Amino acid sequence: MSLIQYSTRFLLIIAALAITSCSNVTLEEYAQNTPSLNVPHFFNGKLTAHGVVKNRSNKVIRYFNATIDASWNNQGVGILDEYFIFDDGEKQQRIWTLSPLGNNRYSASANDVIGETVLAAKGNALFFKYTLMVPYNDGHINLNVDDRMYLTNESTLINESTLTKFGITVGKVTLTIIKHSSFELHK
Repeated sequence: MSLIQYSTRFLLIIAALAITSCSNVTLEEYAQNTPSLNVPHFFNGKLTAHGVVKNRSNKVIRYFNATIDASWNNQGVGILDEYFIFDDGEKQQRIWTLSPLGNNRYSASANDVIGETVLAAKGNALFFKYTLMVPYNDGHINLNVDDRMYLTNESTLINESTLTKFGITVGKVTLTIIKHSSFELHK
């Protein structure tokens, strides 16, 4: 085989890898996975979250811990009160309101999110996208967030978020959310 044929074959392989790596994984692909994520069941009571924030080079630039107080009213509306403490001492609070739309889908809004979004769960996964106002210098910047969560067992959810601005990835957040039983909280 000539150098041109090797080069052409190499470029075709690279192009094929690039196309497959850009494919979008859909929520439907997780529909049969277990354990099944029941949003009001998992996000109810006391939860904690522990995570890292990475910059666009995948370097961890911050880490945080959070508490989440979650409850649901008689109409099926959920409130997730999240309180974050970052390694540099910064504190943030995000209060999500989740309103049922049926079929394990919820309309979601929060104090630092622009507009409403729809979150949907199938199988062990929950996906949603939104625009988040992130503190920056003396103001804030708006970042698009693609949140993907995966229930790994009855009490553990892994959350991966991709943060973009103008379609360019500017950061990632990875966190683990742990649901605590009332027994654990009284030890």
